[in-house]
This record gives sequence, C-alpha cells and structure tokens, in this order.
Amino acid sequence: MGMVVNSSAVPFSIALLAVVIAAVVITKAALGRRRRRRTAAANNPAPPPRNDVDTGRRRPPAAITGVTSAVRLVHALATKGFEATLYEQYAKLGSVFTVSLFGMKTTTFLAGPDVSAHFYQGPDSEISHGDLLEFTVPMFGEGVAFAVDAATRAEQHRFYLDALKPARLRCHVAPMLQEVEEFFARWGQQGTVDLKQELEQVLMLITARCLLGKEVRERMLHEVFSAYRDLTENSLHLTSLLFPYAPTPAARRRDRARATLSGIFSEIVRSRRRSGRRAGDDDGDVLQSLVDARYRDGRGTTEAEVTGLVIAILFAGKHTSSATSTWTGARLLRHAECLDAAVDEQRRVVAERGSGVDYDALAEMGFLHCCIKEALRMHPTAPLFLRRAHRGFTVRTREGAEYDVPSGQTVASPLLINHYIPYVYRDPHVYDPRRFGPGREEDRVGGRFCYNAFSGGRHACPGEAYAYMQVKVIWSHLLRNFELKLVSPFPRTDWMKLSPEARGKVVVSYKRRMVPVGSVLEN
Repeated sequence: MGMVVNSSAVPFSIALLAVVIAAVVITKAALGRRRRRRTAAANNPAPPPRNDVDTGRRRPPAAITGVTSAVRLVHALATKGFEATLYEQYAKLGSVFTVSLFGMKTTTFLAGPDVSAHFYQGPDSEISHGDLLEFTVPMFGEGVAFAVDAATRAEQHRFYLDALKPARLRCHVAPMLQEVEEFFARWGQQGTVDLKQELEQVLMLITARCLLGKEVRERMLHEVFSAYRDLTENSLHLTSLLFPYAPTPAARRRDRARATLSGIFSEIVRSRRRSGRRAGDDDGDVLQSLVDARYRDGRGTTEAEVTGLVIAILFAGKHTSSATSTWTGARLLRHAECLDAAVDEQRRVVAERGSGVDYDALAEMGFLHCCIKEALRMHPTAPLFLRRAHRGFTVRTREGAEYDVPSGQTVASPLLINHYIPYVYRDPHVYDPRRFGPGREEDRVGGRFCYNAFSGGRHACPGEAYAYMQVKVIWSHLLRNFELKLVSPFPRTDWMKLSPEARGKVVVSYKRRMVPVGSVLEN
C-alpha cells in the first residue's frame, strides 16, 4: 500500500486533464505582500519599482494572456511532456507561480522545501482538501473520509495508524512471504514475463491476505476485486468526476459495484463480531483492526464505516504499490552496478541471520530500501498534491522573496519539481540510491519537505512502513531466486493513469538460480 488517502492528495489524472483541456494562462504569482488596501492603492499609485537587490524580492513579470499562452502550453505538453513542461515553468518563474484557467480558476504552485511548510503542516481550518475530493464520497460512502468533518476524519486516520504500527506489521511478514513464494513458484526454470502484470497479481494476493483477510483471499478474491475494479473505473469516469451525483450510466455502475462490496464486507463484519474474533488472531489483517476500532467517545465502527474505510485503503494503496514495485525493478535492472549491490546485500543479510527472511532481516536491507526510495523520488505515485487555502498565508522563498497566497486559492505541491531540485539532490535526473545512504542523506540535509512521496506533516501517510515492507518482500525474493534482465526498452510514464505508472508492458527475462542467494548451499 503506497499512500493512504489524505486531504492533500488528488488523483493526478484529474489535475492533468484540467490543464490539457483548459485555456491556460501562466503568470508569476502576483501575490507579493499587499502593503495597502485596494482603495488606497487606487488613490495613491505605487512608486516606481526598485531593483531586486533593494527590495529583497523579485517582482512578478507581466501576465502571459490570451490564446497564445494556451497554444504554447499545449504545444509544450505535446512535445516535451508534462514533467518537462512543469519544470520549465519552475526554472523560468521560480518556486512560487500561479496557473490560471480561463482567468477564473487559479492554482498556486509551491515548489521546494522553503515554501512548503504551511502546505503540509497548516491546520485543516486554514488549508485542507476543501471540496476537491467531493467525487470520492459516492465511492467511499457516507460516514468516512471526505464525507465527515476534520475531527472525525482524524480519528479514522488514527485507526489506520493503529492497524499499521510496527508491532502489527511483524505479523504480516509471514503471510506476505507465503503469498510471494507460492506465486513465483509457478514460474518455470527460465522464460519471459510482463513484470508489471506479474507484480499486479502478486500484490492483489498480498492485499487480499493482509488487508482483507482469509475470507476474501480464499473464497471471494475475484468477486471482491471485480466489484472494486468496476467501482473505481466508474468513479473516475469523467462524468463521475465532474458530476458525482448525476444519474449517469457510469454513476449507476459505480453504485451497483459499491452495493456489492458493501454487502460482502457487511456480512464479514457481522460474522466476525458474532464469533468474537479480535485483532491479533490468526494473521491479524487490517480489516479486523477496523472492525475493533473505537472512537474516543467509546463508539465502535459501524458496518458501513468499516466498508468505506476498507475501500479507501484499497483505493489509496493498490495502484501505488504496483507502480512502485514496477519502477523499483525497472530501475534496478537498468543499472547493473546497483543490481549487483542489491544482490550482494541479500547474500550478506540472509547468510548472517541464517534463519531466512523475517521482519528483522527486511529491516537490515538498507540498500534495497534506498532503491525503492529512489524509484519513488524519480517516479512518485502522486506527482502533485492539491489543497484549498481557507485563510491567506505568506511564504518566503530561498532567495528571500515573500508572497501572499490568498484565501480561496487552490494550492499545489508538485513532487515532480520537489524531487528534482538541484540544490537538494545532486544530479537529480541520475538514478542513485546511495544519495539516501549513510554519509549523504540528501533528503535530510536539504531540510523537511524535500521528499514527499508519502506526503508529510499533518498528513503523512500511515502506510509508509507497510508499503516499503511489501515491496521489500517481493524484491528480496526475486533477487535471491532469479537472474533477471530487462528485455523491453526502459518504460516511459503513462501520465493519463489515476496513479502514473510504466506505460505498456515491462518485459523481463528470468532464469531461476540453481541455489538461492544467501542459502547455506551457495557456499
């Protein structure tokens, strides 16, 4: 699970769609401190501007307006791609700039750690999701996530934290290992596979086992994931995004799928409560933790709330974990030196422990952890976060300029810029897992909010440790048991997906090792 839904995250495809189909006006954030009220400014024109050295801030350039700007932007998107186009605006305009759609809907981008603190740490009363995630209410249901007030949502966030804390993560390792070992045992001695598809399938099994429990894994796997697929595809249909409550065909399909999942999970909740089952029994799945959860006033979760919370965690994690696992593998297989180092680490850790792979062994796989982290830096599963400012606030750039973000403004934190800032990350376009290792730790040296793959501050993802653990389980097994080579070209990014992922097939050849790496038989 990559990222539990929080109030700062918005599916990237929505933001990209808005940019592509709208006439766009890009202007420097003309948000410099307002020194006088509007009426006073009209009666007392400002004196001629001093230069930047005198003022300590950069003046906003003239607005780029009209059809010309829209044509230029669309051309840049078509020829350079979204990532390069966005970074180009950052290089041209600085760490604070505004995109205006038709001159009516504006989004202010805050790029880099110096201007990001309030975005991630500001209270919900001052900056939150606002109505940006209204489309999720019919999908998750009433009573959870963005259909409830901030205080209730914070308590539900605590339920996830409790379910995914380290003491409970330990119990997930054994079932994860079992699912991974059984799945890859089906591979032959050698062959070629679409790595992306294989990872999606094994992650579906892990999700069913560790998040949803044995009932789903053993008896309802395809029924649950078929309904879930119908739910998400129709919830993210353009008409459902723009008009979530309109009686469209997509909305009707969405609601039928939601009813199917509600029936399945409600019956599981009733059955478990009748049996007296508690968290910690058997494999300790996350579903049981949500069944047992209680609000601070002592009230337990309802069947409807459990269903909504489960759908939310599936929505947040299923796509992101698959993309992360795929990018981790693609990057490793493209860089032989890093691949060799990752295999050597497996050999050392497993040989030293002498008891196979467990929670503590996974914790010692520091280089593999850095490989996953670097893949997420270069290919974040949520390339930008969006929020709504309910109260104006001021940011100060690294150069000392100050800008006001007004109340009502949509605010974006672009990971596609944050993760590629040269003064934070050395050679940011180079795959280098060691940048996060001892002696460098570039994300820590650069300050807070340099690395945002799991959000941060008040809305840090509670599933971060779980996400790393399941990707480590998969890649530890693959590295120890197979020789792997990337056959297809290195994949490009499919920006039109809910969570951007590798485009097309990622074809890998494999050859089963005669003796697993780290095995006592290897020596």
